[in-house]
Amino acid sequence: MSNPAITEVYWDEWTHPLLGNRPLYAAATHQGLCRITWPNESFDVLQSWVDKQIPGALLIRDRERMAVYIRRLEEYCEGTRTEFTLPFDMRGTAFQTSVWRALTQIPYGQTRSYSDIAEAVGSPAAVRAVGTANGANPIPIVVPCHRVIGKNAALTGFRGGLQVKEKLLGLEGFHDFTAKGHARFQF
Repeated sequence: MSNPAITEVYWDEWTHPLLGNRPLYAAATHQGLCRITWPNESFDVLQSWVDKQIPGALLIRDRERMAVYIRRLEEYCEGTRTEFTLPFDMRGTAFQTSVWRALTQIPYGQTRSYSDIAEAVGSPAAVRAVGTANGANPIPIVVPCHRVIGKNAALTGFRGGLQVKEKLLGLEGFHDFTAKGHARFQF
């Protein structure tokens, strides 16, 4: 029997050719999906995030509980899923979560600029803060931070790597961007 005072965080790993066949780790609480790592991030990144965001949580590998999340991510990477209707357990500041909710409103195959997102969250002058929140998105792909590009249509700083951003946008059929982006944010 589990201790109700301890939050259980379930996780599993998966790979896909689109993402270089390197492991990504997905995690969820009873409330919903809370974290997905990128192929360039280790399990230690997941562990550190859980330790910081959900202190005292018990991290449990559970393929059965995570199967629905992993299956939907695989469907997306195969090009058969264009939207996600999953419960989330977003952990961040009020501003960050407002940005992440705005990201979920960007339709498949479309992009928005950082300025567009700043407008959408009611803080038009907070373009850099939007970029920082976008970079801190704990649930990439499902909360599509890859759909945010520079106002000049350039790919910009991306925690998962600009090649991954380009692949995800290409999967969605969006090619109207300049691939000369910089590894740091350009808004």
